[in-house]
Amino acid sequence: MKTKILGRTGLEVSVIGLGTIYVGSQSPGSARQLDEELGAQTVEAAIEAGCTLIDTAPLYGGTVSEKIIGSVVKQRPDLAAKCTIVTKAGNYREGRDHSFDTIYRSVLASQQRLGVERFEIVYIHDAMDVPMDQIMSKNGALGALRKLQSEGVVRYIGSASNDPQTNAPYIETGEFDAAVVPDAWSLLNQLAAERILPAAEKHNVGISCATPFEVGLLATGPIPGVDYGRRNFSEQCLAHVSKIQNLCQDYKIPLLAASLQWCTRHPQVTCAIPGARTSAEAVENAQAAELEIPEAFWEALAPLIQHWEKGVHR
Repeated sequence: MKTKILGRTGLEVSVIGLGTIYVGSQSPGSARQLDEELGAQTVEAAIEAGCTLIDTAPLYGGTVSEKIIGSVVKQRPDLAAKCTIVTKAGNYREGRDHSFDTIYRSVLASQQRLGVERFEIVYIHDAMDVPMDQIMSKNGALGALRKLQSEGVVRYIGSASNDPQTNAPYIETGEFDAAVVPDAWSLLNQLAAERILPAAEKHNVGISCATPFEVGLLATGPIPGVDYGRRNFSEQCLAHVSKIQNLCQDYKIPLLAASLQWCTRHPQVTCAIPGARTSAEAVENAQAAELEIPEAFWEALAPLIQHWEKGVHR
């Protein structure tokens, strides 16, 4: 698989990684119950298919996602040697807690579950509604990660927030080496272009793009009767996606491949990290990165790229 450098970290990772919020889930869009055997098979399949960035968090499955990845690391050291595992701290199934002590203990607990000696990146997770000066203080989340950094447990520090308006100011500080950016960069969502990407370019922050499929719509195209969960797409938006899908069909390019590859065409976006539930989904995503897409397609697609301010999110 093609690789890119993750900003100023210098880490070389695959352009398609594996998001593990739903890994092993028995139903689309649900991270409440994760099947550990199915999840382990999915992680193995993703790495074998060329995904070298595995993104997780204690929140996902209530630490089960980390346990699944940890089992693969233990049983398949050959695969562990091929990938970079990153995690987060601050948001948990029990609620959010960005205090120094909780962040510090959280990373050490993740280290045990995942069986890694050192994290290349740990992200401050979902710092919404917390005063920024508190997060950034020596006695806050950033202070805890700086201490872990000095102790050799963490190499680089990132920001990961499900709210683009929270992610942006943290990236703008220049304190963070990398960022996970959901809900801000896709064929339907251009929010990252306003503040996130300019700041990332200024400080050479490596960007991992989450939610590249907008909860499935940009993987399959509109399907009558499908519930897109936390999205509420307008009829106009769905019709627009159909136009994009028709263009893909004209060029014999899967919509899924176009959606993923478009995200990483931006020089500062290193990889897309779609959430795969099963081995088949993980392999399909990885194979999408290998598809050669002609420049003529991207030129034809350009006029159809627009931001849908309303009708995308509930």
